[in-house]
Amino acid sequence: MDAGILSYIIFTPMAMAFVLMISKADASTTRNFAFLTGIVILVLSFKVFLDFEPVSYMQFIEFHPWIENYGISYYIGIDGFSLVILILIAVLVPSGYLLLWEGRTKGYWISMLLIESGMLGALFSLDLILFYFFWETMVLPVFLIIGMFGHEEKVYSTLKFTIYTISGSLFMFLAILYIGIAFHNEFGLWSFQLIDLTKITILSPIEKFWLFWAFMIAFMVKIPLFPLHGWLLETYKNAPTGGVFLLSSFMAKLGVYGIIRFVMPLFPNLFKEYSSFFVWLGLFGLIYFGIAALMQDNIKKMFAYSSASHLGFIVAGIFALNEYAMLGALFLIIAHAMATGGLFLLVGKIHFYLRTFNISKLGGIAKIAPLFTLFFAIFLFSIVGLPGTNGFVAEFMIIVGSFKRSITMGMVSALTVVVAASFMFWMFQRAVLQDSINDTSKMKDLNYYEVLGLMPIAIVIIVMGIYPDLFTLKIEPTIYYYLHDILKIGI
Repeated sequence: MDAGILSYIIFTPMAMAFVLMISKADASTTRNFAFLTGIVILVLSFKVFLDFEPVSYMQFIEFHPWIENYGISYYIGIDGFSLVILILIAVLVPSGYLLLWEGRTKGYWISMLLIESGMLGALFSLDLILFYFFWETMVLPVFLIIGMFGHEEKVYSTLKFTIYTISGSLFMFLAILYIGIAFHNEFGLWSFQLIDLTKITILSPIEKFWLFWAFMIAFMVKIPLFPLHGWLLETYKNAPTGGVFLLSSFMAKLGVYGIIRFVMPLFPNLFKEYSSFFVWLGLFGLIYFGIAALMQDNIKKMFAYSSASHLGFIVAGIFALNEYAMLGALFLIIAHAMATGGLFLLVGKIHFYLRTFNISKLGGIAKIAPLFTLFFAIFLFSIVGLPGTNGFVAEFMIIVGSFKRSITMGMVSALTVVVAASFMFWMFQRAVLQDSINDTSKMKDLNYYEVLGLMPIAIVIIVMGIYPDLFTLKIEPTIYYYLHDILKIGI
């Protein structure tokens, strides 16, 4: 295995962004190079997927001292959890570029490249300071995309999102420093490597309690989980299509990933102690946001609440503490990200042609744009968990895992899935299928490069639904390791 391949994946988009930034390339040239970079990342990620061995330990490890006096290092690697999100990013980013092909500026494409590097760096980081560096690297380009290219009250939405995100991240940063100092006090040397910080024994229960919640607040804001979702509605409503695509498909999922990667090994006892609380919080969010989605006429607002609803289901699966539910949660990360990413990109096309997000002003699209309708239906079926899609596999495993933990939780999990089906089919009927009393004749069907962009997403949705073992066999050893060796739970 080529240990340097992860660094190429991280820094290729960033390097391209800086080259384009200082060059005189126009917007279309910048877009072309950004798309080419996305293809390169896709090829490299596919190589990682093929070479990845179904074992529990980290692979493709790369270690270089960074700030040696304080034990800060460039330490990266990948396991089954991070492999899932790597494939997600690698497939979705080039697809997103093709759907955002026209009408974007040079700064837009450069920001997208920087965000991609930040996400990939955070995904591979095994040093907490390095993770925090990449975690914050994502924020500034998103700030620029929403603030410069958003709609209506874009400045207000940008500030609200940034304040929430930075405030949550500040708690995590202080917790990282505190743990690093604790390691130094116990062992006499500095280190911020995750594997070292799990060895600390001098922290009192009250210290662990506050540190646990400092990390959880940061990740709950990013997901977002109730009640730290105050930034969600306005940001999704006013962000441009690319911004919403990034927030829903990637950044929210990295919040879930952070819980698994850092909170679980650093605070295994507290993770188990609060597991029931977070299962019920996730299920409550699934119902609460689902009902809120059902009440929306603005399709972007509806999808914002829909996204939060499914993320609650993912969190419930993670904290159910058994193999089925956790595997289903990781599967749902991919399923939900691909489906919602595709839907948000298609909603962007609706607004581009019809200049509205209101469901009541839509309709008749199926007759005008059959290809659009086909892809819209595939993504929607994945969201509601129709058999033959990856959404069905994911939701089925979470429900089975919930029953394994508790009959009551299992019944609630099974019943709450109906909520998503209700508002999704209601929206699909009104916005796409039924004849419209409004003039939607300006709507156009997908062109060839938009079809090319959406095709990989649709293929992965169906392949994962029909042959889930292609992915589950890669990540099952990692799940076993976390549950059995870290949380000490028998499977």
